Amino acid sequence: MSAIFQNAYYIGNNFNAIFYGVELVVYVATIRALHRPGRASRATDKLLIAFSTILLLLNTVFVATEAVFGEEMWIVNANYPGGSEAYLVAFASVWYQTFGTAASIALNLLSDALLIYRCYVIWGGSFRIVLLPTIIYIATCALGIAQLVASGIPHADYFAGFAQKLGTAYTSTIIALEIIVTTLICVRIRQICRQCGGSSGGTAMVHRYAGAAAVFVESMLLSTLCGIAYLVPFARGDDISIFFLSIYVMSTCLAPQMIIFRMVSDTAWTLKTTEMMLTTTSEHDYDSGHGETMDTARTFGGEATVTMTAREKEQEALGGYHPRTSETV
Repeated sequence: MSAIFQNAYYIGNNFNAIFYGVELVVYVATIRALHRPGRASRATDKLLIAFSTILLLLNTVFVATEAVFGEEMWIVNANYPGGSEAYLVAFASVWYQTFGTAASIALNLLSDALLIYRCYVIWGGSFRIVLLPTIIYIATCALGIAQLVASGIPHADYFAGFAQKLGTAYTSTIIALEIIVTTLICVRIRQICRQCGGSSGGTAMVHRYAGAAAVFVESMLLSTLCGIAYLVPFARGDDISIFFLSIYVMSTCLAPQMIIFRMVSDTAWTLKTTEMMLTTTSEHDYDSGHGETMDTARTFGGEATVTMTAREKEQEALGGYHPRTSETV
């Protein structure tokens, strides 16, 4: 491997440390949000804690193995015959590097499983929408296992030979999956925003559930963009791809963790969110379409104006309406 690869590897390890610190902050914030005063416990809390902890542990394995391999290559074995480049070629498939690769693949698959679930939720529980992504996901699981085996063979290299070709197929498939699901989520949120933009209640919900930051987190756009940035140099065989691999793997931990944080903070999209937003919009359209009528009556000490919508008139006829009055003295 060239000096460019080693420089990219070194810089990538530094970025791993930065992203790992951010991940720890979000993880702790998630745990604190789960146990904040006044929050009622839910059946999914333990599952979310377990999922978050597994993500963090897998991420820790990846960061640690990358750091240890760098130390072995540049410091412990600085006098290895042929230098660090020869050491890299000889020990690229050492057992703990294979362990780190397994952790990164597992992290990627867990992240995409959550992404597909969030797509299912945002589309109101539609199985048809997530059918194709689920099929692609199953294919990525098989390719991921094959990639792990190919790169773990003695003297194999993740970035060269058959392992690199198989890795290109795996990476292309999983990033295609992320692009499809991310696009579905963004389209759905944008579609609902257009329907809710005209009502005051709908606008407030749009700001909460469909703002720029909310869309960025809910669609895991961070992970998808980092994946695209990694795929291009990796498929071309560029030595700088190791840097983008580090960024991509770290994003597959941070992006789902941010979604979980929104879930426990009660600001994430739920199965009821779409229904509430569309209901608010339909009520606004009903009232604005039928207009309001003004009834005026003399009351003791002044004049009261009663504002009634068409729906309220129907309720009045059924005996269940209590008018809104503004009294002028």
